Amino acid sequence: MLSQRLKYSRKTKGLTQNELANKIKTTKGTISNYENGYSTPSNEMLISLANALDVSVDYLLGRSETTVNETKENEYNTINEINELMDKYGIEDAAFFDLEKWKAMGPEQIRELESYFQYLLRRSKERENKNKE
Repeated sequence: MLSQRLKYSRKTKGLTQNELANKIKTTKGTISNYENGYSTPSNEMLISLANALDVSVDYLLGRSETTVNETKENEYNTINEINELMDKYGIEDAAFFDLEKWKAMGPEQIRELESYFQYLLRRSKERENKNKE
């Protein structure tokens, strides 16, 4: 189901496998493997695919027949904000995120999270500089 819906959604958006891969920072081969059912995306990758294709994760997984992303345009999208923060601060492993709990976060909590990321980055640089001395 996932492989078929992924391919259908990509083609509906008018994207090649390579274009989709570039949008979500992966390879054409990875997209091909997903579409042919040779591999299955991680939860984080599934969210990225759904966002890039503007469909819901539930649709890709076959849990919904609705192809459109059900997030309202004026609704705050916590997952997108967290993904942007991860990109901004070079966090590649989202394993420490409890996405179900984090979905309830609002804009103020996301700003607090970003402040914490900035603090961690600053502390890391301070330690690096101290170790160089």
